[in-house]
Amino acid sequence: MNTRALRPGLPGLRAPRSDALRRADRVRFTRLLVMAALVLVIVLAVVLLTTSAGHAATIAPVAPVDPVAPSTPTPAAGTGLSVDINGPDGSPSSAIVTLIGITLLSVAPALLLMMTSFTKIFVVLAMTRNALALPSIPPNQVLAGLALFLSLFIMAPVLTDINNHALQPYLNGTLSFDDAVTIGSAPLRTFMLAHTREEDLALMTRAADQANPVSRDAVSLLTLIPAFMISELRAAFIIGFVIFIPFLVIDIVVSAALMSMGMMMLPPVMISLPFKILLFVLVDGWGLIITTLITSYRGG
Repeated sequence: MNTRALRPGLPGLRAPRSDALRRADRVRFTRLLVMAALVLVIVLAVVLLTTSAGHAATIAPVAPVDPVAPSTPTPAAGTGLSVDINGPDGSPSSAIVTLIGITLLSVAPALLLMMTSFTKIFVVLAMTRNALALPSIPPNQVLAGLALFLSLFIMAPVLTDINNHALQPYLNGTLSFDDAVTIGSAPLRTFMLAHTREEDLALMTRAADQANPVSRDAVSLLTLIPAFMISELRAAFIIGFVIFIPFLVIDIVVSAALMSMGMMMLPPVMISLPFKILLFVLVDGWGLIITTLITSYRGG
């Protein structure tokens, strides 16, 4: 007799299952099969009922209808596409004012150079700097700023006239845009005509191949603006020539003195520069130049 079979605790051996346990397992398995079959039957019944309900309702067919021809639109009398640029009180809308302001800002540099005294003042100041033999002192930013504020000072009466008689009436709605442009350009035309030579007007008229105007007031702006710039440059070069004369005399005197002393290797500009600056300061050169520039536009 094998004694190991009587020891259930030994490894590698299993005790045989009893008949009661096997019967319980079979009963449990049978119950699971019955429940699964019951669930499957319920699902099939629901699907069949849903399908039959969906096909039970029938819709009667509708007879086709002939398409209707589109009707021709008839606009109402007195209506149409229109764009109103004015506000309820007749004044221009804020969008139009903003658009005009942005446009003026974009062309402001060109207008400043062509239709004001800025060009003449800047050229004179630059030539004064070159006459002093100081190519970068004062810098261009300083000269441009001084020329800008002097131009505003000189053009103040013209700008005030434009604001009072053209800009403000247009913003208030009492003037149309075309009338505001016509009235606003009149002070600028008067200013430019007062400082433009007839020779330059004739030159630009012949260059444009136009007939001679009846009077100076009949000259178009396309002819007047370049003629005005030519006259301004001519006047600026005349003033610059007058400014150069005393500094040129100082250069000649210093150069002759150095030649007489045999100091040919020493640059005359280095010796004459302090004397130029001293002379310019003693005679109040900047004040004289600015006074001359402002006086040249008086009465224009």
